[in-house]
Amino acid sequence: MSRWYHPAGTAGRGPYAVELTPSTVDGWRWTSLRVLELGPGETHTFGSGDEELFVLPLSGGGTVEVDGQRFELAGRPDVFSGPTDTVYVPRDASVAVTAAGHDADGARFALPAAPCTNRLTARYVGVDDVAVELRGAGASTRQVHNFGSADTFDADRLIAVEVITPAGNWSSYPPHKHDVDLPGEESELEEIYYFEVSDPAGFGFHRVYGTDDRPIDVLAEVRSGDVVLVPHGWHGPSVAAPGYHLYYLNVMAGPGATREWLISDDPAHAWVRDEWATQPPDPRLPMIINDPTTHSGLDH
Repeated sequence: MSRWYHPAGTAGRGPYAVELTPSTVDGWRWTSLRVLELGPGETHTFGSGDEELFVLPLSGGGTVEVDGQRFELAGRPDVFSGPTDTVYVPRDASVAVTAAGHDADGARFALPAAPCTNRLTARYVGVDDVAVELRGAGASTRQVHNFGSADTFDADRLIAVEVITPAGNWSSYPPHKHDVDLPGEESELEEIYYFEVSDPAGFGFHRVYGTDDRPIDVLAEVRSGDVVLVPHGWHGPSVAAPGYHLYYLNVMAGPGATREWLISDDPAHAWVRDEWATQPPDPRLPMIINDPTTHSGLDH
C-alpha cells in the first residue's frame, strides 16, 4: 500500500465511498475525486468551493441542482453500457444531487474536480454530445469517452475522460508522462485513475514508474473501486486481464496557464505506436452504446 494506491473501501470519508483531494492526500495539489452513493430518492447537498467538477453517473441517474437550476441525468445501468450524460458544476456553487426514486439500487456518481480560478457556467452535456474515440490498434485498442477533454469541453482547469479497455488489451500504452511544462511538447498534469471491472471477480494491472530524478514505483492489481494517483512519472500500461473488461475514469489538472493534454512517451517504448499503422483496431470496439438490455456491450 502507498499514498498513490488506494484499494476499494480504504479512501471513503463521510458520505463518499471515495474522497481523494489535496486536503486528504499529502503531496497532492491539483485534482480531486469523490464517489457518491445514494439510495433511491436520496439527496446529497454540498458546496463546490474553489473547485469546478462534473457530476458523472457511474450507475443509475437522477437530478442535479446548481444554484437552483435543475438538470435531469438519464445516467446508465453501469460504466460498460456506453457513455453517459453529465453535468458541469462551476466553483462557488450550491449543489444538490438526487438519485432517481424509481431505481431500486439507487445511483452512484463520480465527482471529478479541480481547484480553479475562473467561474464558468453550469452546463448539461447530453450523451449524444460525448465524442467517442477509438485509440490505438490491435491489442492496444481502447475506447475513450471524451466528455470533459481539453479539446471537446470548455472548463477552467479540469480535464476528465473515460476509457474502456476490452478483456486482454493494454491501454495507457506506450507508457507516457505529463509532469513538466514544455510549451508545445508536454503539459504538467496530475492524474487520477479510478477503476471498475466488468465482473466482481475481475481484475487488471496498472503501472507507474519514475525518472532518475523523480522516482516513483507503483505496480497495482486493480479491481472495482480502486484508485491510483499519478503525481509524476511514466504511467502505463493499464492491462485488462483476459475475460474481464476494464474501465477507468481519468481526472487531470495542473498549474499550467493553458488547459491542454500534451504527453511524452517513454523513449524505450515509443516505437510501439509505429506498429499500429499495420494493425486493425480490435473488432469488439466500439461497444454497443447505451444498450439497457445488456450488462456490457462486449461479450464475456
